[in-house]
Amino acid sequence: MAKNKKGIIQEFKEFAVKGNMFDMAIGVIIGAVFKDLVTSFTDNIIMPIVSIFTGSIDFSSWKIKLPSLFGEKLDEAGNVVHNYLNVGNFISSIISFLILAFVIFMMVKGMNKLREMGKKEEEAAPAEPPKPSNEEVLLTEIRDLLKNK
Repeated sequence: MAKNKKGIIQEFKEFAVKGNMFDMAIGVIIGAVFKDLVTSFTDNIIMPIVSIFTGSIDFSSWKIKLPSLFGEKLDEAGNVVHNYLNVGNFISSIISFLILAFVIFMMVKGMNKLREMGKKEEEAAPAEPPKPSNEEVLLTEIRDLLKNK
């Protein structure tokens, strides 16, 4: 049983230490920060501009009140509690998603273009034939001397 645990622990260490694991972890961390950046960009720059065209409407205030099917619920102070569909927040999330998807699309497109450029450079520059070894040079000289005799 202990041998099996050691094997699993060893397998986990090998998995955790692989370069791909660290690359993925870095990607997740950068992705989370990038998501916050896009959310801030959407909420603080895009949505105010959109609200200019929609008559200064704040999307976060767009809510649809849901009916109470099983009677009204009261909070501790005795006020009626209502459920809402937060449509405005959902619209903001859609816009954030579209911005994020567009940025990722442009990054992938740029990476593909760089790869194509790299392939073209490799194809354009023919590889030089390898230099002959010292033995080959000597044998060639000997052959040429024997031919001349």
